[in-house]
Formats: sequence, structure tokens, C-alpha cells
Amino acid sequence: MEIGGIPEDRHYGILRPADSRQKIYLRGTMIANRRQISIVSYEDCQRIAEHMGLPSIKPEWLGANIMIRGITKLTELSTGARLIFPDGTGLICEGENLPCLGPGKVIEYIYNQAGLHREFVPAAQKLRGIVCSVEREGKICKGDSLRIISTS
Repeated sequence: MEIGGIPEDRHYGILRPADSRQKIYLRGTMIANRRQISIVSYEDCQRIAEHMGLPSIKPEWLGANIMIRGITKLTELSTGARLIFPDGTGLICEGENLPCLGPGKVIEYIYNQAGLHREFVPAAQKLRGIVCSVEREGKICKGDSLRIISTS
């Protein structure tokens, strides 16, 4: 994990062009990349699946870089909270990853059910996880523990 995120990931980079989420900047204006890393919880993926009447939702279908277990209400983690991993890798929570139609279309394709994509946004409210930026480089490994330092 580098300061810009995960090399070769679509959200890699220190800067990125403003899009529809940053209404105060002209679209395409280069701004700080606060979406370098996307994190979801296993529990929230299961809840989304339940809401949609599906057997499962996989994190990669949501575009997530990291899946964690055992943290309830991950999506409600406060902006500015730090996620610290065993080797010192540090991520800053930049806020909720709002549900959108893109993952819904992936889920619709996987399950081959026309119209299923429309169910994703309401089913994933407060369950889509968080986006983070990298504060300290390092290596995150499967099975690592995680320490959260909240700012509130």
C-alpha cells in the first residue's frame, strides 16, 4: 500500500479529477484523492444480500479493496477515524461509500436477474462501507487485526 493507494487500482493516485460528488468544483478539476481505498464488512455484505433476497454479495462486486469482519456499523465510522494495521499501515476514513447503480449492475449480471440493479441502492443504505486515503504506507495481509482510533 502506497501513499497513493494500491498501485494499478482504478482509484490509485494522490490526485483525481472532481466528479459529481464534489459539486463545489468544476468537473475534471484535480483535487485530493479521498477515495484511494474502499472497505466493506462481511456482515454488511450479508445484510445487503438479505435485503435483496440473495444468497450472498461478494466484496469485489462492490468494488471493495478490503473486506473486514467483526466491526459493526463500519459504514457509520466517523470521518477522520484512523484504521491502523499491525505493521503500522495507516488509513484515514474519508466517509461513507454511498451506494450507486454500478455495483447493482454487477450483481444483476452475476445473478442474471433483469432489474435487480435497482434494488441495490435502497438495500445498501448505510451498508456499503467506507472510503479511505492512505496516511502511512505499509502492507496489509489477509487475517491482519485492525485497530480503529476514532476522532469523536
